[in-house]
Amino acid sequence: MENQPTVDVIEQVKDIPIYQQSIAERFFPILEKPAIALDFPDNWMTPRLAAALKTGDAEFVLSTGTHHARMHIIRPPYFLLNSYYQLWSQHPDIGFTWQQQCQRVSLTTVLATEHVARVNARKYGKHAIEMASSAMRRLDARTMYLNQKLDPAQWERADIERMLDDIVAARHCHPNGLYHLDCSSYHLAHFVLKVAQYGLAARFPKPASIIHAYEYTPINVRRFLLENFSCPLIDLFGSTELGYLYYSDRHGNYSPFLDKMRLELVPFATSNTIFSMIVSSVRNPYMPLIRYRSGDCVRTADGSADPEKIVRFCGREKEMMRASHGIVSQADFDDLICAASPNIFVYQLHPEEKSQACLHYTTFDGAPLLPREAADLQRRIQEATGTNCTPLHRTHIDIGKSGKYAWLAKK
Repeated sequence: MENQPTVDVIEQVKDIPIYQQSIAERFFPILEKPAIALDFPDNWMTPRLAAALKTGDAEFVLSTGTHHARMHIIRPPYFLLNSYYQLWSQHPDIGFTWQQQCQRVSLTTVLATEHVARVNARKYGKHAIEMASSAMRRLDARTMYLNQKLDPAQWERADIERMLDDIVAARHCHPNGLYHLDCSSYHLAHFVLKVAQYGLAARFPKPASIIHAYEYTPINVRRFLLENFSCPLIDLFGSTELGYLYYSDRHGNYSPFLDKMRLELVPFATSNTIFSMIVSSVRNPYMPLIRYRSGDCVRTADGSADPEKIVRFCGREKEMMRASHGIVSQADFDDLICAASPNIFVYQLHPEEKSQACLHYTTFDGAPLLPREAADLQRRIQEATGTNCTPLHRTHIDIGKSGKYAWLAKK
C-alpha cells in the first residue's frame, strides 16, 4: 500500500505495543502527538527498552514544547547531539572546523542550558540545578552552553561579558584560536546587538563557522547575521524526537539527511501548496516513529508532494494563519515583512475580529518604521491576506516560556 512501511521496518517495530493494531490490520495511520502520549511509556515498552532504561542506554527526555504541550520521548543518550555532530563533521562548508577539533559554544534557549545542568546535577550528585559554573553548562568535552536567561532581549552587560569570557576560553582550546558557534538565530542576533550596545565588539572573537537551528529563521534575521559574520552560516532542520533531517549550504540551499528515515508530504488543510511533513524513522531504536506528523510544514519547488523537491521550511502547523485569502504560513508572512523593510527584527501578529489585526514589531536599530514603510507593509498584508493590519512599533516583545518567539499570537 502507498506510504506504508516496508517489511524490514515492520520487523523493527513488531514488538512495540503502539503498533500492534496497525500490524494486525496491515495499515499504519498517521501517528499524531496525542497518540504518542497516550498510556506513555507503556505503549512503547518492550523487554529490550526496559533493559536499556535500566542500563542507561535509553533515557526519558521532554521535547521543547514550543508550539504544543511538551512531549515525553525515549531515546539513546546524546541522540540529538550525535546527529548534530555527524552533520557538522560531514558538511562540505564547515566540516573543517570539526576536523580541526574546534570547540562548540551554544547560544540558544535557557531550557537547553537547564537540561545540560540537570544532567550534570545527576552526574555529580547535586540536589539543585546550578548553571553559573562553566562545568555545569558543559555537555561533553566538545560543547558548552552559554545562555542563562529566558529572554535574550533582557541580557545585561554582566551577562554579555560572562558569555564573551566563555567564548574566549573555548577559543583558547584551539592552537589557531578557532571555534564553532551553534545558536538560535534570534539569540545570536540579540547577542550581536547587545555587544554593540555595551561597546564590547573588541572582545568578541568571530567564529570560524556557525550553525543556526532550533526554530524558523526570518529572512531579515538571517540577512542581519550574514552582514555581521563572514564565515559560513548553516541552517539545520530537525526536532528533539527525530534528530536532524535537512541541512543547508552557506547559500541557503537544502539537502536531505534522511538516514534511516522516509518522508512523505500531505497537503495541509485546504492549501494545495503547503504540505505537512509525515516522517517514518527508525533512527531512534527505542522509539521508532512510523508515519509521524512532525507538525512542520514545507513548500516544494513545483508545488508537488515530492519530498525531493522541498525548497523551504515554512513554519509549524500550529502557527498557520487562517485568513480570508486562504492559509498563510510563517514563511509567507515573513516574505511580506522583509519586502517592506529589512529593519524589522522581532514581530508578532495579534489577530482581532472581522479581519482586523495589529502587528507588534521591533527593529534592529530601535527606531520605528518610516510612515511610508509602515503604509507599504500594511498594504502588502492587506493584499496578501485580506487582513487590515496596523503596524505598532515596540521596544520589546515577550519571548515564549520555551525561549522561542511565536509569530502568531493566540486570540
